[in-house]
Amino acid sequence: MTISQPHEAQAYWVTDKGRGELRRESIQTPGPGEALVRTLYSGISRGTERVVHEGRVPVRVAERMHAPHQEGDFPGPVKYGYLSVGVVEEGPEEWLGQNVFSLHPHQDLYVVPVKELTRIPETVPARRAVLTGIVEVAINAIWEGGPRLGDRVAVVGAGLVGGAVATLLRNFPLGRLELVDPDPKKAKLAEAIKVDFAQPKDANNDCDVVFHCSGTDDGLKLSLQLAGDDSDVVEVSWFADKDVTLPLGEDFHARRLTIRSSQVSVVAKARRHRRTNAQRLALAVEQLKDPVFDIFLTGECRFHDLPAAMIDLFGRRGSGFCQVVAYPKPEE
Repeated sequence: MTISQPHEAQAYWVTDKGRGELRRESIQTPGPGEALVRTLYSGISRGTERVVHEGRVPVRVAERMHAPHQEGDFPGPVKYGYLSVGVVEEGPEEWLGQNVFSLHPHQDLYVVPVKELTRIPETVPARRAVLTGIVEVAINAIWEGGPRLGDRVAVVGAGLVGGAVATLLRNFPLGRLELVDPDPKKAKLAEAIKVDFAQPKDANNDCDVVFHCSGTDDGLKLSLQLAGDDSDVVEVSWFADKDVTLPLGEDFHARRLTIRSSQVSVVAKARRHRRTNAQRLALAVEQLKDPVFDIFLTGECRFHDLPAAMIDLFGRRGSGFCQVVAYPKPEE
């Protein structure tokens, strides 16, 4: 293990509703089984991080929604984030120089146990690897839904998570796969990942599995309409503090449908006894060897501009997916 003096780091903190700042902190030399990671890129997950940025995490589930390396409590001040890619600069010899993914907040330098790092294959660019945590969410949802040979599947909501779910499912031997979204511009995404696209009025029904990823009442209502008798709707969205209104007297009750939650903090029940969170992350980063995932990287800002970039990102509507945060090199 290499030895060095303590370092100074900077991290992004949500300080108030709609506001954040970079704060300095001291980083100690890594101990046994730990690594010092210098961040190359991090990613902003628009859905979840918007909820945190706006102080909308429900009190009832605040503890459950803690990110692995979060500091502070909701609504804030809180250091939050979970899409970080960096290079190991100090630690066990076999880890030195390795590009790694970590479920760590936006921070330029940090120390974590090596068991909480995921090695990034040389064939996966570091910038693309920020999507590891998003692909992990998609894998968990697919394990939850368990689509079978010849199944008719719909993914409702062509955002970052819905797009990732559809991208993975396009390689399955399905009878039908359709990406559904009210925004006709999302047809470009469907074309890029080579899956069928439909707006709600044109979507096919009688599905064996529907993955709902839109985060809207209308999207969940549509998912119930598209699901076939006795089938499952896998709810991947996080509504946070939003109330949801559904017509449960219609399709849900009459056709004996099931709405099943998929939440990434634990492995889906169908695989929970045979897969660990670390194995799920390792599988996720392997999927990123496919360059098609670059389509989900839509925008970049510099780390030092992150407080302003967060306000700008969440203050406007748009069809972007994952905003990348680029960190300065040591010589900068």
